Amino acid sequence: MCKNKTVGGSITSPPLTTYEKRVYTVDEIRSILGISRTAAYDLVKQGCFHCIRVGRNYRISKESFDRWLGFQREVQDDE
Repeated sequence: MCKNKTVGGSITSPPLTTYEKRVYTVDEIRSILGISRTAAYDLVKQGCFHCIRVGRNYRISKESFDRWLGFQREVQDDE
């Protein structure tokens, strides 16, 4: 149960905890890369980065995707 504090007669809520994002959705990958939804799903199914399935949805490891994206940029820079 949340405990609220009273400060000067008004009730304050406990501070919110922020979490670092650890996974992306396919729609987030699509948006980041500027590609179609079908193309984003193709990358997921090709195993370009680590992902898991949660019910009917995919969750892509942020660390794995960011590493893959960095590698793609390095390859383009070398060309």
